[in-house]
Amino acid sequence: TLIPPPMLSSRAVITATIIGTVLQLAMVISGHSMPAVAEQFAVGGMSISAIAGLIYAKLAAPQTTGGAAVGGLVAGGVSALIGIALSCYLGDVEPMILAMGTGSSAVAGLIGGVLGRFIFGASPAAA
Repeated sequence: TLIPPPMLSSRAVITATIIGTVLQLAMVISGHSMPAVAEQFAVGGMSISAIAGLIYAKLAAPQTTGGAAVGGLVAGGVSALIGIALSCYLGDVEPMILAMGTGSSAVAGLIGGVLGRFIFGASPAAA
């Protein structure tokens, strides 16, 4: 019998989440003192989450489309949640952004994961 590959690569999701979190925190900390950066929190945060999804897909390749989507969603969503939580704590964004921003960033991470799956290669079983 064939054993299906695991849905998520824990090493890849942890690494992508850490990289995404560092980038999110750098953006939030710089945006706290630079209004021009703060004005771009939404676009910047979603872009960072998409990058976290791409990183997941690269590190987890070969990966199924579903696995890349879930890994990107987790890496993008968790890193955004941490960054937005700090931004709320600093008073730079309203608390409702925690839910809205995390959700939209998780979707951006999912998209990054799926795009990365096609850029970096598909699982032979999924092709």
